[in-house]
Amino acid sequence: MTEREAMRRAMDLAVRGWGRVAPNPLVGAVLLRDGRIVGEGWHEEFGGPHAEAVALAACDDPTGTTCVVTLEPCAHHGKTPPCTDALIAAGVARVVVALRDPTPDAGGGVEQLQASGIDVTVGELAAEAAALNAGFLCGALRPDRPWVAVKLATTLDGLIADAEGRSQWITGSDARDWVHWLRAGFDAIAVGRNTALADDPSLTARGSVTPRVPPARIVFAGNGDVPATLRCFARDAGGPAIAVVHADVQAERERTLAPAGVDVLAAPTPAKALRRLRARGIRTLLVEGGGRLVGALLDANLVDRVYRVTAPRWLGQGTPAWTARTSVRLEDAAAWAVSERRTLGGDTLLVVDREPCLQES
Repeated sequence: MTEREAMRRAMDLAVRGWGRVAPNPLVGAVLLRDGRIVGEGWHEEFGGPHAEAVALAACDDPTGTTCVVTLEPCAHHGKTPPCTDALIAAGVARVVVALRDPTPDAGGGVEQLQASGIDVTVGELAAEAAALNAGFLCGALRPDRPWVAVKLATTLDGLIADAEGRSQWITGSDARDWVHWLRAGFDAIAVGRNTALADDPSLTARGSVTPRVPPARIVFAGNGDVPATLRCFARDAGGPAIAVVHADVQAERERTLAPAGVDVLAAPTPAKALRRLRARGIRTLLVEGGGRLVGALLDANLVDRVYRVTAPRWLGQGTPAWTARTSVRLEDAAAWAVSERRTLGGDTLLVVDREPCLQES
């Protein structure tokens, strides 16, 4: 196994921490000796052992091995001891790192390893590793708003509902199971008012991963009315319920929603709403519709990633995935980076990123 192949294995391992390690990053580690894996691990739970420590514990004798890890080993005492100390004490000869850690507390591991005589290489599959931890990286490097991802389930002709407004279900059961897995890794899940009224979604994660912290449930309502009886506002659903409204209706919405436990947040624009949500600790936000909200976020350059699941069917007429947007010339249209393509049963998933949050290594 090459170091690049080992890094891909480390990233596959890292994903297993999805929904359980935030606000920490997803990290996987592989120990190689003569091209063979002799130890591996991943960060499984917030507050638990880091990936490097797990991999070292799984190896009978790590002396002289190469540690391939998706993020720079930490050099500080947090909830666990520094991974750099563990690697040095174990006698690891070489460390291959995909990305530097941008957080000031955890960073500096590369220099500490090098000072101890360990050979360190940085940058192996950096773009893929950045896509894996996009929410964590943007949270560290761009603290003014959450990292925003949009999830869409569309037909081949780009519709999210039929002519009668029905959207359940465009995609198959495999895709719906994946959506619950996806939700588990976000701090909050949001929809627009029309989607909340038409679909009455619960906006909870009910899949194979139970999120360590249940995501907040958010409705962007503008100046429209939203009933307290919506399923996403249910008190027993776990995370906090939030209605984002315009300031001129804030008092009225607080009168009807606050008794049901819904927090009312006033913001005149999506950008200001995102800043206020970030101030409340929401670092990652998954927007699941509708077309007006998604179109407004895209037009304001506030979307960082799009998860699009396409079902192999046509509707002809119905609700478009987003409202009409500002026109641009073809040569001026930015190309987003594809980070993933795969099938979900009979449907197809495409994941694209606007631009990575990266610091220079």
